[in-house]
Amino acid sequence: MGGPKGLLQFPKTELLAVYYDNPETVARAELRSDACITVPEGTQADGEARTMKIPGGLFAVAHVEIDVNEYGEAWDRLVGEWIPENGYVPDDGRLCYELYLNDPDEHPEKKHIVDICEPVRKA
Repeated sequence: MGGPKGLLQFPKTELLAVYYDNPETVARAELRSDACITVPEGTQADGEARTMKIPGGLFAVAHVEIDVNEYGEAWDRLVGEWIPENGYVPDDGRLCYELYLNDPDEHPEKKHIVDICEPVRKA
């Protein structure tokens, strides 16, 4: 959808992954996620593509520079350490996501620069 419609306009277009399920409570084979790009308001989807809005609100955000195999550890630090230590709990009624801020192939150490965004509420 993005390329043929002219929606891929880097760096204006952002890449993200949205996660619908908690991997601690949902079997790995049943976890759901979407690969996404940001699009202008009013963009019409077609075919298998669809548009959605990520609900706003309060988020805990971990800005990380990691290797491809360190995503799980980064999520564990945010959700298992920072969030509870700072008086918050995950808000499971909203979507969490990763916002990808670079092309790892262009990083001198092939690192991924990512904002990990977990919706939270006060404990």
